[in-house]
Amino acid sequence: MNTLIKNGLVLTMAGMEPETVVGDIGITDTVIEFVGEKHPAFHADRIIHAEGKIVLPGLVNAHTHSAMSLFRHTADDLPFWEWLHDRIFPLEEALTPEYAYWGSLLSIAEMIRSGTTTFADMYFFMDKTADAVLSSGIRANLSRGLLTEEGGTFAKIEEGAELHNKWHGKGEGRIRVDLGPHAPYTCSPEYLEQIVKTAKELNTGIHIHLSESRKELETIKEQYGLSPVEYLDKAGIFDLNTLAAHCVYLSDSDMEILKRKGVNVLNNPGSNLKLGNGFAPVQRLLKEGINVCLGTDGPASNNNLNMFEEISLAALINKGITEDPTAVSAYEALRMATINGAKALGRENETGSIEPGKKADIILVDTEKPHFYPKGDPFASLVYSAQASDVCTVICNGRVLMDENRLLTVDEKELLVKVSEIGKKLKRETVSS
Repeated sequence: MNTLIKNGLVLTMAGMEPETVVGDIGITDTVIEFVGEKHPAFHADRIIHAEGKIVLPGLVNAHTHSAMSLFRHTADDLPFWEWLHDRIFPLEEALTPEYAYWGSLLSIAEMIRSGTTTFADMYFFMDKTADAVLSSGIRANLSRGLLTEEGGTFAKIEEGAELHNKWHGKGEGRIRVDLGPHAPYTCSPEYLEQIVKTAKELNTGIHIHLSESRKELETIKEQYGLSPVEYLDKAGIFDLNTLAAHCVYLSDSDMEILKRKGVNVLNNPGSNLKLGNGFAPVQRLLKEGINVCLGTDGPASNNNLNMFEEISLAALINKGITEDPTAVSAYEALRMATINGAKALGRENETGSIEPGKKADIILVDTEKPHFYPKGDPFASLVYSAQASDVCTVICNGRVLMDENRLLTVDEKELLVKVSEIGKKLKRETVSS
């Protein structure tokens, strides 16, 4: 199948400096063939008209917990520790594989509608999330959440390895599987040692929460006399390709370790704001040459999966806290949500930018709306003006997942009925318990 995206304003996101191309994109099956002028020999089986639209790479949501969409609006306006231990952990006791499937699919539908084509997910019942990824056509790095187990066993780590063996590379390579130690404060040194050993055997990466709250810093310091960053470094976690979510509270020595070990830092501005967990030092991290990407965190702590909101927050918050309007530019914020995210997930050679040879993960944003006028810098327009609802067409791996605002791979009506029923059941089950 040859697809031609015709007459669009293309933001390639391919270099360190902004680049726009006015013209066409040719796609053969799953791969981008050309960007710019149409090749004379290229015959299009399908034409997508992009006049009045900005065309850019599909967004990368590098950290979420998709099944937690079922807990949306159930634990709001609470301190982080209370939110997690008193509300979320009890809710998770009622989660079933079936619930996890529908919760994951709900999040995937929301992500597709808002222009995300790749996401990284850490949670439970990940076979069900993988099923939802496979059927919906989106791209994902999946990790089974790992917390130290009673009796010193490693059963969950074995589950993570089984998930890798079953799903890694499936869906034409759309699905990858990493290991997901939950956080420094939920993983003992012995448990981390086994995770590192298993990850090396599988030749896979790590997805972990790190330095998310002051309480975490206090807990790790009290137990081990180290910062959370030092604790993970000592455990050997950073010897693997690591995606570290949050990284809000970092010392100078922590930053030096992250830089030296090539750790990918994941900024979740919306979730951190809502839980009162402070701000990651993004400007400093970028200046140090550390790869910084963006994510929404889970829908129970955000409460949405709107990457356009995260992009805007990443630019605005860092200007405010540094009192420097140049702290994080519009282009840097967009890079965090595209090519930086792809790099963090080990996918920079296949997605994150629009270039010949890469996979066709592409979104179209309709700019024929009042909030885009008068037309100006397209990068600034996306960061400071665009809404998730402006996304009109979404392509992942060459497959159209949404066409003119209509989802093609998810039965949205059935989905909303199912999650409404599950939401009521969860409420009854948690109240009765």
